[in-house]
Amino acid sequence: MKPIKIKEGIYWVGGIDWDLRNFHGYLTQRGSTYNSYLIIDEKITLIDNVKHYLAPEQIRRISRLIDPGKIDYIIQNHIEMDHSGSLPAVMELCPNAVIMASPKGIEGLPKHYGRDWKFQPVKTGEVLNLGKRKLQFIQTPMVHWPDNMVSYCPEEKILFSNDAFGQHIASTERFDGEIPLGIILEEAKKYYANIVLPYSRQVIKALEALDGIPLDYICPSHGLIWHNRIPEILSEYQKWSANQVENKAVIVYDTMWKSTEKMAYAIQDVFEEKGIMTGMYQLQHNHISDIMTEILNSKYICVGSPTLNNNILPNVAAFLTYLKGLAPSGRIGLAFGSYGWGGQSIGIVDTILKECGFDLLESIKAQYVPDEDKLKAIRNDLVKQLTKEEI
Repeated sequence: MKPIKIKEGIYWVGGIDWDLRNFHGYLTQRGSTYNSYLIIDEKITLIDNVKHYLAPEQIRRISRLIDPGKIDYIIQNHIEMDHSGSLPAVMELCPNAVIMASPKGIEGLPKHYGRDWKFQPVKTGEVLNLGKRKLQFIQTPMVHWPDNMVSYCPEEKILFSNDAFGQHIASTERFDGEIPLGIILEEAKKYYANIVLPYSRQVIKALEALDGIPLDYICPSHGLIWHNRIPEILSEYQKWSANQVENKAVIVYDTMWKSTEKMAYAIQDVFEEKGIMTGMYQLQHNHISDIMTEILNSKYICVGSPTLNNNILPNVAAFLTYLKGLAPSGRIGLAFGSYGWGGQSIGIVDTILKECGFDLLESIKAQYVPDEDKLKAIRNDLVKQLTKEEI
């Protein structure tokens, strides 16, 4: 359980969660890390903590460097339990340490843990003098909880960014130059799409607050530390937070007897003919969190379901609930589906896409099994709609 040096006197002392496969309802096929950082100066400071069951790992890493009892300050940039879960175990070893967090963080920590620790709230612009180094605090509320903040060390040009710029990757590698960039950006995109997306306005404000600050390292609370590829991740965050979409369609559906699936492929034919990149996602085989990653930069969102018991299929209902909560904006939606007699599913999907704030194409429905004539009519209808939308 070795600590990893970032700069002289600054170390990663977090935990690696090799077995994590589900985080708040989305798949984490590569596991994750919970990053904690130790600054050894005149005042010894621990920045963020780890999930409770990784506390022994974190403490062993710290103990390779110092006696944990010598910790003076604990900066809790975010109080969610994956970042603060080891706090009770750490405080057992350094009971006189002062815990610093945003005012909302100081309000929330006692409600999580019920302990009478030494708390000190900090606000944007406040500075903590550690000796040779200082820490500046910037509140970033709702990225992605009300208590969120980041800490910046100007002497080392290090931003301890908390959830911002994070990725779920379990690895012994700690820096962005040690793993292929495509993998890191893929996981950063998935993290943004499934956690940060609803708070894009707040991300824009946070990026503005950080504009012009020299950065040598960005140290997030999950995944790899950014050093060699800082311009790349900042560029992607600018795109994602500004809701920049590509001429791309995501087709999401479930099917009972393949009728809705036939419709999905007819719709895909049209997008392909028009030169629009397309992704097909059958909900029995694709997880909603992976689909959301593709939706992050897609212009068209097409959702299909047959009618079951006057309603939509459960997989489609789960996806639409997840989609609505993550609130991507400025998209174009299309509802489609097959039915036997009632046909309620198409209207239900259409209504939810409208509630998401999407502009809608006219929905497409087919009774029983669509034959080639019906599929041709579906293609022709969608071609006309897309042509009109382009004009």
